Amino acid sequence: MAFDGIVVANLVHELQEQLINGRIAKIAQPETDELLLTIKTPSGQKRLYLSASASLPLVYLTESNKPSPMTAPNFCMLLRKHIANGRIIDIYQPKLERIIHFTIEHLDEMGDLCRKDLIVEIMGKHSNIIFCTEEGSVIDSIKHVSAQMSSVREVLPGRQYFIPDTMDKHDPLSVSFEVFFQTLTRKPMPLSKAIYTSFTGVSPVTAEEICSISGVDSSLPPNALSEDVLRHVYNQFDIYFSAVKEEKFSPAIYYEGKEPKEFSSLPLTHLFGNAAEGTKGYHYTQFTSISQVLETYYALKNTLTRIRQKSTDLRHIIQTALERNRKKYDLQLRQLKDTENREKFKVYGELINTYGYNLEEGSRKLEALNYYNNEMVSIPLDAAKTPRENAQRYFEKYNKQKRTYEALSHFIQETQEEITYLESIRTSLDIAMNEDDLAGIKEELIASGYMRRKFTKRKVKIKNDPLHYISSEGYHMYVGKNNFQNDQLTFTFATGNDWWFHVKQAPGSHVIVKTNGEELPDRTFEEAGRLAAYYSSMRGVEKVEIDYVEKKHVKKPKGGKPGFVVYYTNYSLVIDSDISEIQQIL
Repeated sequence: MAFDGIVVANLVHELQEQLINGRIAKIAQPETDELLLTIKTPSGQKRLYLSASASLPLVYLTESNKPSPMTAPNFCMLLRKHIANGRIIDIYQPKLERIIHFTIEHLDEMGDLCRKDLIVEIMGKHSNIIFCTEEGSVIDSIKHVSAQMSSVREVLPGRQYFIPDTMDKHDPLSVSFEVFFQTLTRKPMPLSKAIYTSFTGVSPVTAEEICSISGVDSSLPPNALSEDVLRHVYNQFDIYFSAVKEEKFSPAIYYEGKEPKEFSSLPLTHLFGNAAEGTKGYHYTQFTSISQVLETYYALKNTLTRIRQKSTDLRHIIQTALERNRKKYDLQLRQLKDTENREKFKVYGELINTYGYNLEEGSRKLEALNYYNNEMVSIPLDAAKTPRENAQRYFEKYNKQKRTYEALSHFIQETQEEITYLESIRTSLDIAMNEDDLAGIKEELIASGYMRRKFTKRKVKIKNDPLHYISSEGYHMYVGKNNFQNDQLTFTFATGNDWWFHVKQAPGSHVIVKTNGEELPDRTFEEAGRLAAYYSSMRGVEKVEIDYVEKKHVKKPKGGKPGFVVYYTNYSLVIDSDISEIQQIL
């Protein structure tokens, strides 16, 4: 994701259309590094969210409100004193910097008309919101930056505001070919990196896009390219940024499955994959507003991040149990390998009983013909024992290893099933989308003995339904989000003629397609297969093998773990895990 200069230019264009001549009706500071301005405009009331968070600096228009502290912070009170009821007369971006200037006209204490600048710098950990006079003197800022914190620029009351030029970057909107050529060829690094480190507001993903539309390998150093090739790159660079000059933006979010991966204000065609090469890329959703893009993208990202953070403890429990079982499995396999010679000991005992009658006393070995394969064998003997006692010793070895082999075979199967079960729970965590999903998985871990219930012994009631999709032909498809749901879907909800889908030999969800007694069209089979591939550990793999069978042929073995089933006749299909075109019922 890239909150780069192009996104800021798009945002400035949108704010100019929406907020110019609007009056600031309310100023709130919900968090120490956030502002929420309520602005009255001719088209209605707008809310502008400004964040200088080091981890998530943002600016966008929103319809949602946030609660404010009972006592307003000093910076908020200062803004209220100076610009409450002020009129926004200009919004601009210097060059293509990640900076937005709001020029606000207001009446001072003497009733004279004057102007102030509210400057939002969106620069990662250096982000800030700075309040200045018209002459550029800092009145205050949401974050104070002293000389001890930065040797480049102080941001303190009374200091002069300026944009630090530490990277010596050029403006991509006005750069000439000569400067473009000289700048890039001096840099011994990949072309894409040379582009985004040389020009203001250009992100790595934008640099990659310019290389892609130019048809040039982004990993090649610029000095390895001819002047003609670099002129072609420059032409594509200039065409790409002409959309910024002409304010022709097309904001969009790029998804991998259901997860947002990137956003942009201009097309990112290199993310679409290459059909000729058989590579599959992201799909995207177009928006009319960059504010909608930012609010939607970060809301989804925050949800996924929060769920992943909250699932950390559950993942640790599962990972610990997996590592313990895998170590146990490896030890059992080594012990099983030690029993490989058991049949040989049985044959030795039989051969000693057959040929040992003419052995001399004190013999240390028996040379005999193995009548099972017609080969001569040399059998070690204990010279202190009789042939009968030597035979008995080999039979005892055989019986001991046979018992060990039978017991280990049973234990290995149990351990293997335990590993498969734990991997299925881990896959359930990967597809969890909300706290109810996590609660369902937690209940499963408690029921399986991996966790203890705290504070109460009563089972928690959870309202958590399976995922519900509808195929292109109108058939309802259901996806289990954990092993309990998988069992419930397959053995309670589904009827005999419904179809059951599951990824082959890998952890994943059960997918049920309700047939209503009808024959399913091919496209529905494909869509159900995609769901089974996506909601499995094989998500993202180009070709996934899916088993499918009528539900009546799926059985639950006695004592089987949740989600574990057997089936002996099935069909198979190979499909990708792209479910972007399948409609979900919420």
